[in-house]
Amino acid sequence: SSIKVAEAAKIIENTQRDINIAFMNEISIIFNKLNVDTSEVIKAASTKWNFLRFKPGLVGGHCISVDPYYLAHIANKIQKKPLLIKSARKINNGIPSYITKNLEHHLKNLKKPNNKINILLMGITFKENCSDIRDSKSIEIYKLLIKKQYMVEVYDPWADKKNISNINLLSKPKLNYYDAILITVKHDYFKKLNIQKIKKFGKKNSYFYDIKSIFNKKFSDFRL
Repeated sequence: SSIKVAEAAKIIENTQRDINIAFMNEISIIFNKLNVDTSEVIKAASTKWNFLRFKPGLVGGHCISVDPYYLAHIANKIQKKPLLIKSARKINNGIPSYITKNLEHHLKNLKKPNNKINILLMGITFKENCSDIRDSKSIEIYKLLIKKQYMVEVYDPWADKKNISNINLLSKPKLNYYDAILITVKHDYFKKLNIQKIKKFGKKNSYFYDIKSIFNKKFSDFRL
């Protein structure tokens, strides 16, 4: 009926998704503390007809991670604090740091200086099967690890090298080289590569973080 209705519809569509993923991210953090597998919980909950099957993950891109701020800005202008919207944004923005801190906890067991620890980050785009890197949370993970002086390399066959700067993007990962491997984007290519080939990139006792739960949980040291 109007441009306002059209814009409002678009903005709440993305904000609703942001809030739902934030809830799943929060319960994932809780369940990890309780040693409960989030994927199993979601699968079980999905047997109820009205359960919304959202999954935890990294929320980036130019829509879902941006539109809630427009809505929050308007709410502030009319003096209505957007409590739920801002809380969801805070949770989702904190996931890269949560993953990084969890990894650091494991890497301390290596008893090596950070600049002697090699990490492979698989996936740098903001979502699967696309080349778009806008507001990619995988890039945030990369920057957080680099800031801690870890030696980080990135493998992403979808990423366009022309649009990426200051990131060590590989054409092919090294074999038996990495102390930790993180799959942060659910590219179909990584699924087809299979877990056995991916594991060969790491050293014998390397840590494997399947953030998107692509493979069986028995192979992973951590996933959301």
